[in-house]
Amino acid sequence: MSHEELLKRITVDPDVMVGQPCIRGMRITVQHILETLGMGATPEELLEDLPVLEPEDIRAAFFYAAEVLDETPVFAVTDKVTDASLT
Repeated sequence: MSHEELLKRITVDPDVMVGQPCIRGMRITVQHILETLGMGATPEELLEDLPVLEPEDIRAAFFYAAEVLDETPVFAVTDKVTDASLT
């Protein structure tokens, strides 16, 4: 499945989950998929818990997140205090 086909699985509709990116118009958000996997669930467990999901939906969520991060500026944050900042 191409990157374009994967991204078509992600929908944004203000009437579904307040416009959060969702899988194929369903009330399953990209964030939910990523958080569930990040907390240690396996893709197989996620597919078992949400039988409407397909393996390509999980791939699409990862690809969508990567695309968003690629477009998001990242700024280095430091907690160092310099003498100049104390004046």
